[in-house]
Amino acid sequence: MTDDDVPESQFSDERRHYDRSRLIVDLHFDGGDATGVASSKDISLGGLYMNTQADIPVGTTLTLRIPVGEGHVVIKADVVYSNPGRGVGVRFHRLPDDVREIMERELPGP
Repeated sequence: MTDDDVPESQFSDERRHYDRSRLIVDLHFDGGDATGVASSKDISLGGLYMNTQADIPVGTTLTLRIPVGEGHVVIKADVVYSNPGRGVGVRFHRLPDDVREIMERELPGP
Protein backbone atom coordinates (compact mmCIF):
# COMPACT_ATOMS: atom_id res chain seq x y z
CA MET A 1 0.00 0.00 0.00
CA THR A 2 1.39 3.43 -0.88
CA ASP A 3 0.45 6.65 0.87
CA ASP A 4 -1.69 7.45 -2.19
CA ASP A 5 -3.78 4.37 -1.34
CA VAL A 6 -4.51 5.48 2.22
CA PRO A 7 -8.15 6.45 2.71
CA GLU A 8 -8.55 10.20 3.07
CA SER A 9 -10.39 9.63 6.36
CA GLN A 10 -7.11 8.58 7.98
CA PHE A 11 -5.63 12.03 7.40
CA SER A 12 -6.47 15.01 9.58
CA ASP A 13 -9.29 17.27 8.40
CA GLU A 14 -6.97 20.20 9.20
CA ARG A 15 -5.08 19.84 5.94
CA ARG A 16 -8.28 20.39 4.01
CA HIS A 17 -8.24 24.02 5.12
CA TYR A 18 -5.31 24.70 2.78
CA ASP A 19 -4.58 23.97 -0.85
CA ARG A 20 -1.78 21.43 -1.19
CA SER A 21 1.08 22.01 -3.59
CA ARG A 22 3.36 19.38 -5.03
CA LEU A 23 6.80 20.27 -3.74
CA ILE A 24 9.56 17.70 -3.76
CA VAL A 25 12.57 18.92 -1.80
CA ASP A 26 14.94 17.39 0.71
CA LEU A 27 14.22 18.62 4.21
CA HIS A 28 15.89 17.99 7.55
CA PHE A 29 13.91 16.73 10.53
CA ASP A 30 14.70 16.29 14.19
CA GLY A 31 12.47 15.12 17.03
CA GLY A 32 11.63 12.20 19.26
CA ASP A 33 14.21 9.51 18.51
CA ALA A 34 14.48 10.49 14.84
CA THR A 35 16.87 12.77 13.01
CA GLY A 36 17.53 12.77 9.31
CA VAL A 37 16.76 13.91 5.81
CA ALA A 38 13.46 13.19 4.09
CA SER A 39 11.86 14.27 0.86
CA SER A 40 8.59 16.13 0.82
CA LYS A 41 5.73 14.94 -1.32
CA ASP A 42 3.24 17.74 -0.95
CA ILE A 43 2.99 20.79 1.26
CA SER A 44 0.46 23.40 2.35
CA LEU A 45 0.37 26.15 4.95
CA GLY A 46 -1.09 23.53 7.30
CA GLY A 47 1.47 20.75 6.94
CA LEU A 48 3.21 18.32 4.62
CA TYR A 49 3.79 14.68 3.84
CA MET A 50 7.39 13.54 3.92
CA ASN A 51 8.83 10.31 2.57
CA THR A 52 11.15 8.69 5.10
CA GLN A 53 12.03 5.20 6.20
CA ALA A 54 12.31 6.42 9.81
CA ASP A 55 9.67 5.07 12.18
CA ILE A 56 8.19 8.24 13.68
CA PRO A 57 5.10 7.69 15.85
CA VAL A 58 1.95 9.80 15.73
CA GLY A 59 2.16 12.60 18.27
CA THR A 60 5.89 13.19 17.88
CA THR A 61 6.86 16.86 17.57
CA LEU A 62 9.48 17.50 14.90
CA THR A 63 11.58 20.50 13.99
CA LEU A 64 11.69 20.77 10.19
CA ARG A 65 14.18 22.76 8.14
CA ILE A 66 12.59 23.23 4.72
CA PRO A 67 14.30 24.87 1.75
CA VAL A 68 11.96 27.52 0.33
CA GLY A 69 12.95 30.08 -2.28
CA GLU A 70 16.52 31.29 -1.80
CA GLY A 71 16.72 30.15 1.82
CA HIS A 72 14.93 27.92 4.27
CA VAL A 73 12.32 28.05 7.01
CA VAL A 74 12.34 26.26 10.36
CA ILE A 75 8.96 25.00 11.47
CA LYS A 76 7.69 22.93 14.41
CA ALA A 77 5.20 20.23 13.41
CA ASP A 78 3.35 17.29 14.95
CA VAL A 79 3.12 13.89 13.29
CA VAL A 80 -0.59 13.23 12.65
CA TYR A 81 -0.24 10.21 10.37
CA SER A 82 2.45 7.54 10.20
CA ASN A 83 3.05 4.94 7.53
CA PRO A 84 6.10 3.17 9.04
CA GLY A 85 8.93 2.65 6.59
CA ARG A 86 7.32 4.95 4.02
CA GLY A 87 6.58 8.36 5.52
CA VAL A 88 4.61 10.62 7.82
CA GLY A 89 2.09 13.41 7.54
CA VAL A 90 2.72 16.39 9.79
CA ARG A 91 0.65 19.39 10.88
CA PHE A 92 2.55 22.62 11.38
CA HIS A 93 2.31 24.51 14.65
CA ARG A 94 1.07 28.07 14.22
CA LEU A 95 3.31 29.61 11.57
CA PRO A 96 5.01 32.89 12.47
CA ASP A 97 3.90 35.71 10.16
CA ASP A 98 7.29 35.98 8.43
CA VAL A 99 7.37 32.23 7.68
CA ARG A 100 3.77 32.30 6.44
CA GLU A 101 4.60 35.19 4.08
CA ILE A 102 7.63 33.36 2.66
CA MET A 103 5.65 30.17 2.12
CA GLU A 104 2.69 31.95 0.53
CA ARG A 105 5.07 33.70 -1.87
CA GLU A 106 7.29 30.72 -2.71
CA LEU A 107 5.07 27.64 -2.78
CA PRO A 108 3.90 26.54 -6.21
CA GLY A 109 0.17 26.47 -6.87
CA PRO A 110 -1.77 23.19 -6.52
